[in-house]
Amino acid sequence: MPNVVIDGPKIDDVEVKRILIKEITDALEKAYKIPRSAYVIVINEHSPENVGVAGTLLIDRKQ
Repeated sequence: MPNVVIDGPKIDDVEVKRILIKEITDALEKAYKIPRSAYVIVINEHSPENVGVAGTLLIDRKQ
């Protein structure tokens, strides 16, 4: 069973998440040619105060 994990910023709109999951599932089904029921997609959301890039928290880079 193929698994996809998305790590990124929080998506506040649940409808956007529904669309994202559907479109990723569509692409996986097209590529792998196995039933939709085989795919697991997990969205890991991270707030900017919990992510650092190049030694700086994202929350501090926005300033």
